[in-house]
Amino acid sequence: MTDGLPPRATRPLMAPILVAALLSACAAPITQLHQEVPPVKSSKTVVFVHGMYVTPSCWKEWQPYFESRGFRTLAPAWPEHERPVAEQRQRHPSAELAAVRLEDVVQRYREVIGKLDEKPILIGHSLGGLVVQLLLQEGLGSVGVAIDSAPPKGLVSLKWSFLKSNWPVINPFASAKKPIYLDEAAFAYAFVNTLPADQQHAHWLAEVVPESRRVGKGPTTGAARIDFARPRPPLLFVAGERDHIIPPSLNRKNAERYQKPSITEFKEFPGRDHFIIAEPGWQEVADFVLGWIAKQPTP
Repeated sequence: MTDGLPPRATRPLMAPILVAALLSACAAPITQLHQEVPPVKSSKTVVFVHGMYVTPSCWKEWQPYFESRGFRTLAPAWPEHERPVAEQRQRHPSAELAAVRLEDVVQRYREVIGKLDEKPILIGHSLGGLVVQLLLQEGLGSVGVAIDSAPPKGLVSLKWSFLKSNWPVINPFASAKKPIYLDEAAFAYAFVNTLPADQQHAHWLAEVVPESRRVGKGPTTGAARIDFARPRPPLLFVAGERDHIIPPSLNRKNAERYQKPSITEFKEFPGRDHFIIAEPGWQEVADFVLGWIAKQPTP
């Protein structure tokens, strides 16, 4: 896959494919899959959705970045992810955490959004990207951004890096009654494979918490079903070229499943891995997302 991400005209689910002009200050092209949709209501509220194995602290740079540009931001924790990282590790194995399902995570965000005075901009990372897809099809957001999004039901990758990174979840011999504790080596391979060892260690120490296997298996269940034909607000997929756990090809396949008339766009950042939102260079990603949001149709 090249840095420019040329459109693939032979894909049957992408017709027609358009290559958009440069967006915002980023001098890299974006693949624009569909672009016919009624105007959406602009929003100044952003809800950030974290993914597996981490807490809302993964958004600690993005929140003030967006707030300095006039947005109100919220980064709610998943159920059983509210405590500090060290405390969550000390509680392992937690029966309460083991019981958490994808449905519980989605419900948490429904409740948060239900208390807002406007439909928010939804930005999610990893499995949080899938949560954004699910919320957006329910009409609970004004626009959505899915970064390194976990695949919905029916999508899978056979790449070795995907299978290896997701083995703690897909291991058929592991009991769902015991949460996953992702060790440093597994985290380094799945999340931060482009970083030097000292930075990998620092991120693991600061961010990683045990995780429910039931949540991890959620994308294979009916709770993760996406109606790709249902009209919904604009949705941007962001991928990292060197992402092991969610390869960019899987992100592109996810985006290409959507049908008209909804706006669906795809952007790949060269040289980036899965933890694209928290590593050096995250500002470039945030700026691109901000520019894309600003260009979406408003009344």
